[in-house]
Amino acid sequence: MSGILEGKRILITGVLMESSIAFHTAKLAQEQGAEIILTAFPRPTLTERIARKLPKPTKVIELDVTNAEHLGSLEDTVRAELGSLDGVVHSVGFAPQDALGGNFLNAPWESVATAMHVSAFSLKSLTMACLPLMSNGGGSVVGLTFDAQYAWPQYDWMGPAKAALEATSRYLARDLGKQNVRCNLISAGPIGSMAAKSIPGFGELADVWNHRSPLEWDMSDPGPAGRGVVALLSDWFPKTTGEIIHVDGGLHAVGA
Repeated sequence: MSGILEGKRILITGVLMESSIAFHTAKLAQEQGAEIILTAFPRPTLTERIARKLPKPTKVIELDVTNAEHLGSLEDTVRAELGSLDGVVHSVGFAPQDALGGNFLNAPWESVATAMHVSAFSLKSLTMACLPLMSNGGGSVVGLTFDAQYAWPQYDWMGPAKAALEATSRYLARDLGKQNVRCNLISAGPIGSMAAKSIPGFGELADVWNHRSPLEWDMSDPGPAGRGVVALLSDWFPKTTGEIIHVDGGLHAVGA
C-alpha cells in the first residue's frame, strides 16, 4: 500500500535536532513516499548530520530565509535536485534574547524587527521563492505556530511574531488559492526543541500543559505535530486553506 505522500516532492526547513517537529515531519514524509530536500541555516553541517538518521539520504542546502540572494537562487537549486515541488514546510522562528524571557516592555525595535522578519515575513518570502516550483498542480504550504491568541509567560515578542505569522498564512491562502496553493498552520503544544531551549524560563510556559491539557501532553514527543504537518501536505485536505490546526492536547479549547 502506497503512502499518503507517494510521488510528492517536499521542501522542509528547520531540521536542527532529532527531537524537532521538522525532523519527524521529514522522517514521516519519507516513510509516506515523498522525496524531500532540507534547508539549513546557519550550520548546514548540523542538519546534514541529523539527516543521516532519516530513512533515506536527502540533500541539504543552505538557506537563510532573510537573505534575498539565497531566496533568489532557491528555485534553480531545488529544480536541479527534484524538478518541482508539491509542498513546503516552514519551521523557522527566532527572536534575540532581549526580546524574550520577561523583557517585553524593554525590547528594542531592532530585536523585534528581527523576530518579525525571521518568524513571520519569512513565510511569505519562502512561499514566493518556491511558488514557481509548484506550478503544475498547485501545492501545500504548512507552517508551525504557537497559539497566538494568548500572552504566554516568557514568550514575549515571539507572541506578536506568531500572530503575524498566522495572519500572513491567511493572506497567502487568500492570494494563492487561485493557483491551487493551500496555506495552513499547525499550532503545536510545547516541544523540547532547540527553539524552545532558547527561550528563558520555557519550563514555566510548558508547565501550563501539566495542569490544563485535556489529553496528556508529552513534551518529548514531536510525533503528533509531525503527523499533522504530513496530513496537511497530503491530498487528504484538498479544500482546506487559511486554517490553523491545533495539535496541543486540546488545551486551546479549555479555560483556566
